[in-house]
This record gives sequence, structure tokens and C-alpha cells, in this order.
Amino acid sequence: MAGRALTIGLVGIALTAVGLLVSGAPIVAMSWLVGVVFWTAIAIGMLMLVLIHHVFDAAWSTVIRRQFEHGLSAFKWLALLFLPLVLASFFYQRDLIWPWLKLSHVLHGGHTVGHDPLYLKKAAFLSPEMFIGMTVGFFAIWVWLSARLRKASFTQDSDGDLKWTFMNRTTAAIGLPLGALTLTFAAIYWVKSLEYHWFSTMYGVWFFSNCIRGALSIGVVIMVWLWNRGDYKGILNTNHFHSIGMLMLAFTVFWAYITFSQYFLIWNANVPEETFWYNLREVNHDGSPSQWKWIGIIGILFGHFFIPFFFLLSYRFKITRHIIRRIAIWILAVILLDMCYNILPALKDSHGDSLPFFSLNLVWVLTSVVGVGGVCVWAYLRSFPTAKLIPIRDPRIGESLTHHE
Repeated sequence: MAGRALTIGLVGIALTAVGLLVSGAPIVAMSWLVGVVFWTAIAIGMLMLVLIHHVFDAAWSTVIRRQFEHGLSAFKWLALLFLPLVLASFFYQRDLIWPWLKLSHVLHGGHTVGHDPLYLKKAAFLSPEMFIGMTVGFFAIWVWLSARLRKASFTQDSDGDLKWTFMNRTTAAIGLPLGALTLTFAAIYWVKSLEYHWFSTMYGVWFFSNCIRGALSIGVVIMVWLWNRGDYKGILNTNHFHSIGMLMLAFTVFWAYITFSQYFLIWNANVPEETFWYNLREVNHDGSPSQWKWIGIIGILFGHFFIPFFFLLSYRFKITRHIIRRIAIWILAVILLDMCYNILPALKDSHGDSLPFFSLNLVWVLTSVVGVGGVCVWAYLRSFPTAKLIPIRDPRIGESLTHHE
């Protein structure tokens, strides 16, 4: 299966490369950014869930923690897949993705980035050296934390030494603030700075909520897959599905709270430096509604919140395996749509309007997601046989196996 996943990933990458000849570098580069950020967010969510598990000394999640630990093996490959964006921005076209990397980039209105007062105020932060250094730092921290967590957990299967539990608890205490800072700055550098004039103090928390929702949803997909194979039968019980379903519901509400608060505060303050970001996603220069307006209302408001919220309110839906798997897949799909909503409108026409959603050759977004996702699934499947299905000598494993029984 690992080989098949890698093949699918390589085919997706190859098809995305073909898009360079069909649609041009800007659209394909933005599509690739969507794919890499989407899967990196899921990996960050897995890392944060493992860290939270250890710092709270949680018991119920012990039997599913190992699958998240396998998922952490994708970080080094995600760093490699992010590399083409950096190389293209520095050796092909400086303003291909992030306009502030090229000081002579002409902004809408005629002046350049280098003469833009808002850029000059942020120049120390939005500099090529800081961008490269911070990006390398993000992945280095994520890979380091993942390696420590995996080593301690996997080694404990062999010797059962409690020192590995304490080591992971220490790693979690260090890793949670590091994870919070790195995911926030990554979201700002990679996504928010596509339109660097914009101000928002909630962007890192928005990204965090999508990271956790994505990781929980992938966790459900893996749990049901392993149950159907027979691996998890006799290990998982109804309460494990109910518990992870409750977390999915909680972070659905949390995402909605953050997203609504950001929109409401910006709308209420009505400051041009903030409102323009939403204006780009709602109206064109001539006052006509943008396609992105309907993506925001129908896809984000209803798809990302109301639909999963009402389904996850049901106890029966949370404990019925095929239903909660469908809910999880739906959430993953709308997280991808949310990433598109935040990234793709940075592509603009000569009037300064965001390119319409359905004119962007979205096939390249799908090939990018499949390409990056295939590599991530391959990394997970390659790690899967290297350790026991569950942490058999974790001191909390007994309590986890009898969760609420």
C-alpha cells in the first residue's frame, strides 16, 4: 500500500507540473501552496494533539495516539515539497507568490513595494532572509519535536521504562509554546502575507483551529480504516469514537467563534486597512458580487460550520463509524476550501479584482492536494509497520482500553 500511495503522489506532482505549461506559473504555484499548506496544517494538528495528550496525561486517547505519531513522519517530506515554492520565488520570479519578496513589484495604484509605507514598517519582518530562516526554523522545530515524541513512544514498547513517559511530558511542556508560535508565524508568512497590507490578530488562531480539525478528521478516517481491517477490533470501543467526535464538535464551534469574531470586528471597526481583505472576496471593482462571496457564504459559513455542527450534535452519528467517517471527510473538504478562500484570491486581474473561483483551473489544486497527500500517506504507511499498533507498555494503556467501561 505504501508503494501505491507514493505512486499516486508522484503522479499528482507530475500532473501539477504539466499545469505550468497549461495555466502558467502563478496559478500552479498558488495551487501548490494550497496543497502544501493543507497537508502541513494536518501534520501540525497531529503534533499539537500528541503534545496536548502528554501535557494533560490523557488516558482515553492512548490507543489512537500511535497513528498520529506515524503521521508526524511526514514533516521532513513536507519540508522538501515546500522547497520548490522557495526556489521558484528566489530563482525564477521573486514576486511569483509573495509580492513583498520583490521591491520593484508594482502594486495596484502604481507605486512599488519598496516605496510602500506599510511595507517599510514591516520590512524587518517581511525580508527574504527572515522568510528563509523562519521557514527552515519552522520545519526544524516540527521535525525535532516529532522525532523526540516518536523515539520515546516507540522505545517504550520495548523496555516499558517510565522515563520515556516523563521525557514526552517534558517535550510536550516545551513543544506546546513552540508549536503555537511556529504555526502562527507559518500562517502569517506563508498565507497572510500574500496580502501583507492586511491586519488581523486572530489569524494564527484561525489556522490552529483548522489544524486541529483536520488532524481529528484524519484520525477518524484512520480509526475506521483500521477497524474495518480488523486491527482495531477489540481495542476501540464506542466511547473512543464518541470522545473524538466531541472534540470535532468542540473545535467546529471554536473555528466558528474565531472566524466570526475576526469578520465581525473588522466589519464593525470599518478600517480600510482591514476591510479590503473581505472586500476582495465579496465585490468586484464595479460593485458586482464576486464568485468568492458565494464561496464564503455557502461553502465557508454553511459547509464549514452549520452542516458539521448539526451532524456532530447527534450522539448516534458520532458513534456510527461510517457516518462519522463521512463527516470527517466533509470537514477535510471544507478545510481545503477554506485554504483556497484564504490563498487563491491573492491572484488578481488588471482591475485589482480577485480572479473568479471557477476560472482558476482548480484541477491544479486537486492534483497538488493529491500529490502532496500521496507523499504524506506514503510516509505514514512506511512508518506504520515500525512500531506496535498501540503503545502496549504505556502506563495509561489499560485505562484507555477500558475507556468509560
